[in-house]
Amino acid sequence: MKILITAETTIDLPKRMLDQYQIKLLPFTVIMGDKEYADGEVSPDELYAYTKETKKLPKTSAVNAFQYKAFFEETLKECDAIIHFSLSSAISSSCKNAMEAAESFGEKVIVIDSKTLSTGIAVQAIYAKELADAGYEPKEIERLVLERRAHAKASFTIETLDNLYKGGRCNALSLLGANLLNLKPEIIVQEDGSMTKNHVYRGPLMKVNSKYVDDQLAAHPNIDKKIIFITHSGLPANVLAMMRQKLKDAGFERIEETRASATISVYCGPNTVGVLFYDDGPHPIVAKH
Repeated sequence: MKILITAETTIDLPKRMLDQYQIKLLPFTVIMGDKEYADGEVSPDELYAYTKETKKLPKTSAVNAFQYKAFFEETLKECDAIIHFSLSSAISSSCKNAMEAAESFGEKVIVIDSKTLSTGIAVQAIYAKELADAGYEPKEIERLVLERRAHAKASFTIETLDNLYKGGRCNALSLLGANLLNLKPEIIVQEDGSMTKNHVYRGPLMKVNSKYVDDQLAAHPNIDKKIIFITHSGLPANVLAMMRQKLKDAGFERIEETRASATISVYCGPNTVGVLFYDDGPHPIVAKH
């Protein structure tokens, strides 16, 4: 049986990794003024330039059920079954729309609410692909992915709350306090898929993100070291190099650096970065072939 993994562009994987795991994407829509773009057609840097010039935040639009249905129908021409990973239902209507569209295809299309975002989705999708390659059936893959879902950890440090404020995701008092005190909050994705503030750091990017990585490693002593992501919305090379070295020293087998999609970058703003991983230890896969 040929199983394909699909997701929205909010999975934040580069083309080389999408090709490696044969993951097909469906884009969100990014709206700047009276112009609409598919996520991927416009870069995060262009979004920041637009906001700087207009003082307005670009808008994003979730994929609707009609688009999902057409996407699933076309993808099924290439495979026997689809396992689709959606952006957290607590963040977007995309998951609900995907599930509605999937009803038309019975067991041929399984939609998984990732309960997370960005490369927190990617660790789940990659695990699903490895299970598929090892000969697992779609329902078995769904069960095993859901068993690990709460262990897909996603968090980010944010340099400025400006974009979150413009997008209605924090209040003016929080924005003022963070800017006056040079605070850089850590945003974490909770088990229900919603986001909340965790630590609050203070200082320059290098100091903040050094402490952030240390805190992540200390808080999650049983990380699956097979793969970890450093995902960012644009960050100085020396800060990224520092984070990579810390993770290398911690013994990770594969450290992947990825750039956040336009949809994710709209709300987090520049100089946002996170490390994303499974925190439930190694999960060797026994082939069923």
